[in-house]
Formats: sequence, C-alpha cells, structure tokens
Amino acid sequence: MKALDEKLQKHIDLLLSRYPRLAGARDEIQKGYEIIEACYRRGGKLLIAGNGGSAADAEHIVGELMKGFCNPRPVSADYAAALRAVDDGMGAVLAKSLQGALPAIALDGHFALSTAFCNDCEPQLAFAQQVNGYGNEGDVLLGISTSGNSKNVLYAATVAKARGMQVVGLTGEVESALSRLADACVRVPERETYMVQELHLPIYHCWCLMIEERFFGV
Repeated sequence: MKALDEKLQKHIDLLLSRYPRLAGARDEIQKGYEIIEACYRRGGKLLIAGNGGSAADAEHIVGELMKGFCNPRPVSADYAAALRAVDDGMGAVLAKSLQGALPAIALDGHFALSTAFCNDCEPQLAFAQQVNGYGNEGDVLLGISTSGNSKNVLYAATVAKARGMQVVGLTGEVESALSRLADACVRVPERETYMVQELHLPIYHCWCLMIEERFFGV
C-alpha cells in the first residue's frame, strides 16, 4: 500500500490515537479512502446505503461532502464570473455563499421512489434500483451494515459491481457477505449494533476530512 501524503496521513494518525482499538483496521481505512478519492478524481460520485442508524450515517456523510466540513470551499473565480454573467445581483450572492461540493447521494431518501418501488416491485431491491439508476462505471457505493449481511445493501452492492463500480463497506468485526464482496471493508472490533455504529462515525469523519483536505486543502 502506498504511503499517503503527510497532510492526509495526519487524519488517520489522529483517528487511531483517539480510537486505538481501530489500529487493526488501518490498512482498510486507508484503502477505503483511496477508493473514494480516486472516484472523485475521475469525476465520479459516491452512493451510500444503510438502514436505521446507518441510514442516518449515510445522510451525515452526504452533509459533510456536499458542503464545507472543516475547510472553506469558495467557488473559483471563473465560476463566480459565470454566475454574475447570468444575473449580476443573484450571481454575486451565489458566488459569495456557494461552497465546493463533492457529489454524494444517500439512498435512504427519495421516499416517493422508494415506496413506489417497494409497493410495485420488491422491497429488498429499493437500494439496488437506485444504484441501477444513479450508478455509473467509476462511481463508488459505500455500504454501511453493522452485521454486514443486510440484504438490501447486498443487492445494491451486487448491482454496483455489475455496473463497474467499486464497493466500500463499513461493518462490525465478523466476516460477512459484504466484507467478502467489497473492494475494501472496515470491520470495526465490535458486534453489538450501537457499539459498531459508535466506531463507524469517527471513521467516516476521518474519510470526509481527508477528502476535503485532498480537494479543498490550501
């Protein structure tokens, strides 16, 4: 595994200093980051699937990626000029307030689509249908499942692989269907659902900090 830039490595070092129990997952944490970074470098997007608390985590991740997290993300001078060219007044407001975004979609939302598909077709495939519609080759699916065996996440991961996407997993410590299917899977050293979720949050915060550093750092 290649060495990370010092500015990026510091985030993993801080994570592991605060949560030393995650030391055994260092390589998979770095590998998951590298997969997501490469996706964004080639202009792709991140799709995120999870249930219950993991659905809340999916929405949380979107919030950190689609707007500023810890760094300012001003729009470029060229984009600011293009906004003002459309309408000087509104463009000035937009240029001042918009922030750089990294495209990410949580698949737990879209209630009209999800309920229609669950009612008309197959409830377990609601995430898979969205990956089928949103996903393109080069995109990444982040599947969050404390057990690693959530059927709807696994169906989504299967579609993702078929579409030429990579899959990153966040699970508990037990080997699972998702850990076997994923290109990288961080298995945190817990089995109880809420304890697994408590360790997922600092990992995805670390990823979001690293991604922001990579694309918006000064």
